[in-house]
Parts: sequence; structure tokens; C-alpha cells
Amino acid sequence: MSQRSRPLPRRSCLSTPGSSDRFLAKAPAATADFSFLDLEDSVAPNEKVGARAKVVNAIRTLDWDDRVLCVRINAWDTPWTYGDVIDVVASAGERLDEVMLPKVRRASDVVALDLLLSQVEANAGLTQGHIGIEAQIETAEGLINVEEICASSPRLESIVFGPADFAASIGMPVTTIDETIHEGPSNPFSYVFSKILMAGRANGLHVIDGPFLKVRDLDALRFTANITASYGFDGKWALTPDQALVLNEVYSPSQELFDKSFDILDAYKVATDDEHTGAVMFGDEMIDEASAKIAHSFVARGSRSGMTRSPK
Repeated sequence: MSQRSRPLPRRSCLSTPGSSDRFLAKAPAATADFSFLDLEDSVAPNEKVGARAKVVNAIRTLDWDDRVLCVRINAWDTPWTYGDVIDVVASAGERLDEVMLPKVRRASDVVALDLLLSQVEANAGLTQGHIGIEAQIETAEGLINVEEICASSPRLESIVFGPADFAASIGMPVTTIDETIHEGPSNPFSYVFSKILMAGRANGLHVIDGPFLKVRDLDALRFTANITASYGFDGKWALTPDQALVLNEVYSPSQELFDKSFDILDAYKVATDDEHTGAVMFGDEMIDEASAKIAHSFVARGSRSGMTRSPK
């Protein structure tokens, strides 16, 4: 995988249609952790081949910051996958960090992409393993096989849930994916969130939620994003720059929690190093090694997002 991009945050993953010069030109200015230039669903079939050159030009000529930069290619069950990889990866240069593979159904889908990338990298003069992979789980078959998928390639950096295609795959009686799905007596995605999260974390991957389609309803977006943030997801797709700003906030720890995590680590260090105890009172709660692990995770997440500890 790309050593540059793997540790970077992915709170907001901004989608940009690869066929639109106007939207491509605006993408670097959006405050997002991650940008993917899309060759799949947001590009009409008769524009897919032509969009490859537009995506390459955007990668090579636009003023990108340090965000993760990715291209979503078309799935293996289309006629465009091979050409997407050959034309884009071979021409985009070293700034391209990842490719995203949609509709991953089995581990062999990722293995095939890994092998193809190795040949393209060799012929393009790129370091072997430079291009990372994001895998999208969008079908019932993909969910059943998600553990094997997440363990299928060292190039994998993230596992991504695609709610709309998944809902169609299982016959869910909805026409859009919005906040109402999560407001019933039980959340139909609870099992999905848990299964994808466990598979991703067991293999050291970022875990990302898919898009929220009511792009103007930022309050509803915040409600929905808070659900997967509470599970431990790292981020969510953004379809507009305004959505990205909300997601950057939701998937970051609060300053209060970030500071408290440092305080817990300080107290635990004193308890173990100086007092030689495995547990200590921290205010009105007892903290121990498990508490320190949780605090470490919040410190790491906040630090990746550029947060700093408040002065004492």
C-alpha cells in the first residue's frame, strides 16, 4: 500500500465526477481529508472512456494538498475495469495514492486488481506496492465474504460500505438511503456496520460509511454520521464540500474528549511506572490498561486530524 496515504485521516471522503471538468477543478479547494475522482456511477456509460484522460489531467495539474487522492474505477463485471487501471494508473504519476474497486464480491476480485496493479506499476516506473486499494462492500455476497476480502491483499487500506447498492442487493423496500432508515424500531444496517467494522479492524483497515443522498439536509447528515461514528467508523463519503465540513467534525473527537484522553494516559503512566499498580482512580472512575487503550485510540484519531492538546 502507499506508505504516504495509509496513516492519513479519512473523516470526509469527497466524491467528484470524473467526467466534469468544472467539478474536478473545484475538488482541491474543498476541505476534505480524502478525494476520489469517480469513473463509476457518477459517469454516464458513453463518457467513461473519455473521463479517464480528464481524471489523469486533474491529478497531474491541479494543486492538491496532502489529502489522500484516489480514483474509483469500474467494477470487474463491466467492460471498463482493465482500461481504467491501465490508462489512469500508468499516466497519473506518483501523486495518485489509491484506486477504489466497487462491488467487491469475493477476495479474488481484490487479488486480481492487486496483480494487475503490480504489472502497471512495473511498466510505469512506479514503486511496487505504491498504489493502495479501497474495497467497496455493496452486495449480500460481498458482506458474507468480507472477512476474506479484508485479508486478501497488503495493498488494502480501507473497506467501504455502499448502502444504496447493498439495499438493492438484499431487496430492501426503499428508494433512497436517508435518516429514516435508522429511525425505526431496529436499524436494518446494524449487523452490516458491525460485520464490516470487525473485518476491517481485524486487518488494520480504515472503515468508511457510504454517501448520504439528501445533500442539502446537513442536520440529517449529522444524525446519520453520528451513528457510524459511534460504532467506531473512521469517516463517511461526502457528496458536497458542505457535507465534508460536517463529517470532519463528526468523525473527530471533541476537544474535551481529546484532552481527557491525554489526562487518562498521564494518570495511567504514573500508576504503572511510579506506583506499580495496574489500576488507579481517575476522578470518580477507575482506569486500567483497557482505559489506556481507548484513550490511545482517541489521541491517535485526533492527532491524525491535526488536533493538539489544550494548554494546562
